[in-house]
Amino acid sequence: MSVPDTGAAPGAPGVPAGLTCASLPADIIELAALRDRTHVLRALGARRGLNFPEFGRVARAREMVVLCTRPERWLVLTAPGPPRAALSLWREACAGCAAAIDLSSAFTALHLAGSAVREVLARGCRLDLQDEAFASGSVASTHMAQVAVTLAALPAGWLLLTPATTARHFREWLSAAAGPFGMASRTGVTVATLSGELPL
Repeated sequence: MSVPDTGAAPGAPGVPAGLTCASLPADIIELAALRDRTHVLRALGARRGLNFPEFGRVARAREMVVLCTRPERWLVLTAPGPPRAALSLWREACAGCAAAIDLSSAFTALHLAGSAVREVLARGCRLDLQDEAFASGSVASTHMAQVAVTLAALPAGWLLLTPATTARHFREWLSAAAGPFGMASRTGVTVATLSGELPL
């Protein structure tokens, strides 16, 4: 005779989901340092209290999250503003040392958190996502569910960028992969909370 299962399923009322997923509204600007001008861009960032991280690392400051997934190129995430405002600001600030490209419409940004987030992501990721190999502050571009993604491990969860054209497919895959753990939607996550300026 089998023993009845008295445990509640993940995601059931009163049982925390193993994964939460929130859409993250953000302006996303790529900064590409011009040849031999990286030091000028870094000096500009330092004057603004912003540290441009090394390749494979994340920096957080003043309601910004900055990712470096390619040498001498950075993705800068800020709270969404009027159309082209962020692009104009960065183009003016970085004139002569970096090219600025607005990728806000190209990406969908998600915030993932929960006890099962690493295990769920590992089901479709080629990277070793164990804490020893991919600690907080790490970022990398890879493929998951046959689409390109950028993953960043933050103290308050995970930031994930995926092309807007494949975002629906990716979210469907994510929901299926999280099935055994339960997945819940979340609201109210902003760039400011991920930067540490506001509580999550």
